[in-house]
Amino acid sequence: MNLSSNSQPRQNKAVLVTGAAKRLGREIALEFARQGWDVAVHYGQSELDAQATVAEIQRLGSNAMAFKADLANEAQINNLFESVISGFAELDCLVNSASIFEYDRANSDTPLNGKSLQDHMQVNLAAPILLSQLMFEYQKSRARKIADTDFSIPSVIQLLDQKLINLNPDYLSYTLSKAALLTSVELLAVDFAPHLRVIGLAPGITLTSGDQTDEGFSKAHQMTPLGKSSTPSDIAKAAVFLASSNAITGSTLYVDGGQHLLPSSRDVMFKTN
Repeated sequence: MNLSSNSQPRQNKAVLVTGAAKRLGREIALEFARQGWDVAVHYGQSELDAQATVAEIQRLGSNAMAFKADLANEAQINNLFESVISGFAELDCLVNSASIFEYDRANSDTPLNGKSLQDHMQVNLAAPILLSQLMFEYQKSRARKIADTDFSIPSVIQLLDQKLINLNPDYLSYTLSKAALLTSVELLAVDFAPHLRVIGLAPGITLTSGDQTDEGFSKAHQMTPLGKSSTPSDIAKAAVFLASSNAITGSTLYVDGGQHLLPSSRDVMFKTN
């Protein structure tokens, strides 16, 4: 088949991963790059880590750029998305990975207060919803182009938590914010179809958090029916799978070694001290 002289190679699909400078967000960004995706790396304060993530993605052969934004600021969220689509016209997936995870509990020495709840709700709930709305408007505006050239249905992946199906009262503000985000998966999946899929991805205990020791994490990680919970690689590979699965929307995938099947009255972190 002859190609015209002005034929251009098709651009890679791109993904925006929030909180991609470190920890689980970084692993997700790298796995998308390994599978040939270009990556928009969002960060809040960790510029050096974000640039290191970008450099690693580029070594893997994909394009990457770092974008700074405070997810507690709606204007910065809007500017973030506009900057990303300016640099990555083939944006096909949004992974909302960034979150706040700070301890409070109603019946404790660290009870919930208004500021803590508001902070968690802004970063863990409002920011993902605002970005999801922007992603929907963008995909709707380019729907004809997508229909003509590609069968892929773009997606939003909301990072959740296995504890949402196995509730305990620890980390109350965090849990409330993620529970609301879980509910939004079904609501937005209906509202955004057929232009955009919305999916939840719920890890188990995957990385050390707070003041947890390595020994405590190792014990907690084994407290599942399979004898181990999720690894960063497990979650990253699941995210890429969901981004490529056109028939999945409005549901949540629990990737946790079955951790959610073992009811607990306390967060697992408090059972391994």
